[in-house]
Amino acid sequence: MGKIRAVLLAAVFLAAEMPQLLGSPVTGPAFLWSPQHFGSSHHDNKEFVDYRTFSPKDLAKSVLSEGGWSNVVCTPEKLNDDMDVAVVFVGRKLQTSDISSTKQPDPSLIDILKLSFRTSNFSMAFPYVAIDEQEMLENSLVKGFAENCGQGLGVNRIAYLDSCSFDGGNKKLEGLHSIHDILASRISGKMDLIVLCSGDTKESDRTQSEGEALSNVVNMLKESGAKYTILYASKPYRTTQYPAHSAVRFLAESPQSQASDNSTCDGVCQIKSSLLEGIFVAIVLLIILISGLCCMIGIDTPSRFETPQES
Repeated sequence: MGKIRAVLLAAVFLAAEMPQLLGSPVTGPAFLWSPQHFGSSHHDNKEFVDYRTFSPKDLAKSVLSEGGWSNVVCTPEKLNDDMDVAVVFVGRKLQTSDISSTKQPDPSLIDILKLSFRTSNFSMAFPYVAIDEQEMLENSLVKGFAENCGQGLGVNRIAYLDSCSFDGGNKKLEGLHSIHDILASRISGKMDLIVLCSGDTKESDRTQSEGEALSNVVNMLKESGAKYTILYASKPYRTTQYPAHSAVRFLAESPQSQASDNSTCDGVCQIKSSLLEGIFVAIVLLIILISGLCCMIGIDTPSRFETPQES
């Protein structure tokens, strides 16, 4: 009797914890764009969306191969003459689910990302980048670039903002205003890699939102006349967790298909919903079965019956 009750309690606990056990890890989006057209010839990298779930190292590999950064940040022999600056901007707020949410944490950030994604000559999006709690995203990306380049990075300088937890840079920026110095001192034919991270800096612009900071960076690049490419990636703080599959995939290969697809459940969504429905039904039936067995065991019936006496 005690064992059956223990099994019943375990089944109830499993049912209560099932959403957390089956939920996908928290993910953040990544966007890659450039006003100049470059990149892989395998597909038209204009508003291209890859819905796979990437680790930070896998994202770095895909940016190099599919995003064309192998011609930008790898060995000098492979440098692309059409690029002067490559920027990695690491955000701290945006989750995948925030892209389609009505209550967005930073509307200006969503606006600049959508505008850059849709108006650039070259653009890619990676809505699902898994969070690695063991290493900072900026470190994972730059290390991933160096490992997949084979012979290491072929950039002239690696400049990083003081808000980044970054190892390996050779020039530290005290604030966003220092980007002007990098752009003004760039050498023709040499590529500079700039790593920026959202967060408090030593200057007085700490009140800027993430979207305003990114917009300022884009404006500085445009005003300098430099040919640039930007990778935005987000490692959101783990405050409120949302299953990655609950985010509506608003990104589409074209604006026309976005209008028809942003409220539907795709193949991955249908598979997960069917699986969850089946598991919940099985758990309910198991609880009913165990409850019935407990009730039957609890019924006390006499082991023998007296024979009726004859009058």
